[in-house]
Amino acid sequence: MTTVFFMWGFVTVLNDILIPHLKAIFDLNYTEIMLIQFTFFSAYFIMSTPAAKVISWLGYKNSIVLGLGVMALGAVLFVPAASIPSYGVFLGAFYTLASGMTVLQVAANPYVADLGPPESSSSRLNLAQAFNSLGTFVGPYIGGMLILSAVRKAIDLSTLTPEQLQAHRALEASSVKLPYLGIAALLLVLAIAISRFKLPVLANIEQSRSHDSSVSGDSAWKHRHLVLGALGIFIYVGAEVSIGSFLVNYFSQPDIGGLTPKVAASFVSFYWGGAMVGRFVGSAVMRKINPGTVLGAAAMVACVLVTTSILTTGHVAMWSIILVGLFNSVMFPTIFTLGIDGLGKLTGQGSGILIMAIVGGALIPLAQGALADRIGIHLAFVLPAICYLYIVYYGLRGSKHA
Repeated sequence: MTTVFFMWGFVTVLNDILIPHLKAIFDLNYTEIMLIQFTFFSAYFIMSTPAAKVISWLGYKNSIVLGLGVMALGAVLFVPAASIPSYGVFLGAFYTLASGMTVLQVAANPYVADLGPPESSSSRLNLAQAFNSLGTFVGPYIGGMLILSAVRKAIDLSTLTPEQLQAHRALEASSVKLPYLGIAALLLVLAIAISRFKLPVLANIEQSRSHDSSVSGDSAWKHRHLVLGALGIFIYVGAEVSIGSFLVNYFSQPDIGGLTPKVAASFVSFYWGGAMVGRFVGSAVMRKINPGTVLGAAAMVACVLVTTSILTTGHVAMWSIILVGLFNSVMFPTIFTLGIDGLGKLTGQGSGILIMAIVGGALIPLAQGALADRIGIHLAFVLPAICYLYIVYYGLRGSKHA
C-alpha cells in the first residue's frame, strides 16, 4: 500500500514542473495555466462517487488495480498531447490521470486507516502518507532533470509564423514524452504486482461500502465533524497545491531567488520533502499527543510562515515558504481520520465525501492565479495564509464530537 501512496505522490507533484513548462510553451497567463490544477482536482469531485460504487462492486484490491490502469492510460495520453501539441489534449490527459488516482484515494485512505486499532488510525495514515510525500520529494528533482533540462533558449513567439510556432511548441513539448511513457510502464508493472498479491480483506469496511443509509435513516452528512472536516480537506488541499504550483515561478522572481526554472524545481523538492519528514515525525507524535491539537498547532505555524514570506524578500521569503511543507505534512491524514472518526458503518460514505473535497485543489489555485494576475505572485500568497486559519479552528474545535 505504501508503494501505491508513493506513486500517486510522484505523479501528482509533476504538475508543479509542467505548469511553468506549459505556461512558456503555450504563452499562458497565471489564470490559464492554473486550469491544469483545476482540471486535475475537478476529477476528484466528479469521480469520487463513481469510484465508491466501483469499490463496492470490485472490492478494494481490484479497484486499486483498476485505478493504476486508468492512471497509466492518462500518462500515455501525454504523448499525443505533446505531438500535436495541444493544451486541450494535455488537460484531457491530466483529467484521465486524476480519475485513476481518485479510485486509489477513495480506496487506500480508509483501508490503511482501518488496518489496525482505531486509536492509532491517524498515526498509521500519517505513516502511509509519508511515502506519498517521498514521491513528492523525489518527483520535482527527477521532473526538472528530465523535462525542464531539455527546455531551449526562450524566443519571442510573436515573431514566428503559425507554422513555425506550432513546430516550436512541438519541439518544446516533446520533453514530456519519455518521462510519461516511463511512468505508464511503472504503473502497469505495479498494477500487475498488486493483482497477484494477497491483500487482507477488512470485512467491516467492505460492509460499510454496501451499507444503505436510507434504511437506518442515518447519513454521514448529518455528522457535523465530518462536514467541517470535508471543508478542511477542501481548504487544506487548495492551500498546499496553490503554494506548490507557484513555487517555480515564485523562486524565479528577481526579488525572491532569481533562479532558473530547472534550479527552482530542485528547491520545490525541499517543500515536499518537508512534508515527508513531518509525516514520519507526526506519526510518532500522535501516539502521545491528541491529533486535533497537533493539527491546530501545525496550521498556525504554517499561517505564520506564509505571512513571513509575503512580508519579506530574498532567502527569507524563499525558505519561509519552503518550510510550510513541513507543517503541511500532518494535515491531510489527520483531518481525514478526525473526519471519519466514530462514523462506524458510515465510514465508506464519509470517505467518499472527504475525497470529493479534494476539489479544493482545483478551485483555490485558480483563484490564486487570478489574484496573481492582478496584484502579483508575491502578494497572492495571502490566500493560502487565510486558508490555514480555518484549519486551526477545525483542529482545536471543529473536529470535536460526542
